[in-house]
Amino acid sequence: MRRDVYQAIADPVRRDIIKLLAEQSMNVNNVAKNYEISRPAISRHLKILNECGIISINKKGRERLCKVEPKMLVPAFKWIDQYKELWKEKKNHTPTPLK
Repeated sequence: MRRDVYQAIADPVRRDIIKLLAEQSMNVNNVAKNYEISRPAISRHLKILNECGIISINKKGRERLCKVEPKMLVPAFKWIDQYKELWKEKKNHTPTPLK
């Protein structure tokens, strides 16, 4: 099943994995060491990110190296960006107190 980028970034653990891998590529075991969840749970998160094309997983010998593919995040950035002005307006708006 092909998943979309929005489904991938909906989970806070996957967002954190993206942030981690944006700093440097690493193997699956090193990714897992950063979390207090099971190795199979990390593998499922990585699988979803890979299915969406947000990361690539390349086998190098016995290791699987994970790397961010940032171009796949562009649709989500564009979608979020359209609401930037709305959020600025809401942030600067102070509601009138009820009497």
